[in-house]
Amino acid sequence: MASLDMQGTYNFTSSEIDRIVTRTSPGNYALGRTGDDTFFISYVGRSDSDINQELKARLTLNYAKFKYSYATSPKAAFEKECRNYHDFGGSEKLDNKIHPSRPPGTGWKCPICSIFD
Repeated sequence: MASLDMQGTYNFTSSEIDRIVTRTSPGNYALGRTGDDTFFISYVGRSDSDINQELKARLTLNYAKFKYSYATSPKAAFEKECRNYHDFGGSEKLDNKIHPSRPPGTGWKCPICSIFD
């Protein structure tokens, strides 16, 4: 069974993001809603430098809840975003319309598919 391996579920508000996400760090997030004690994932993403700021930049997407995790590096965040994207249905099931992009100037490859080959 796929796992996000993230902390939460938290209300997706600026004040809650500031209360919970206290480190300036690369990281990953999932946005969605809850029902029957279940988190329903609608969107996955990452930040290569500041997960708090990235989450707040997404507040206009109008989701109710979020989960997050810190990453040890931008590359680790990219690879986890790719895994989450594939594990939770890609563009067929998520609101993400395209495969996660890699940071400019990197030759990083998706650990799941061959999109960057």
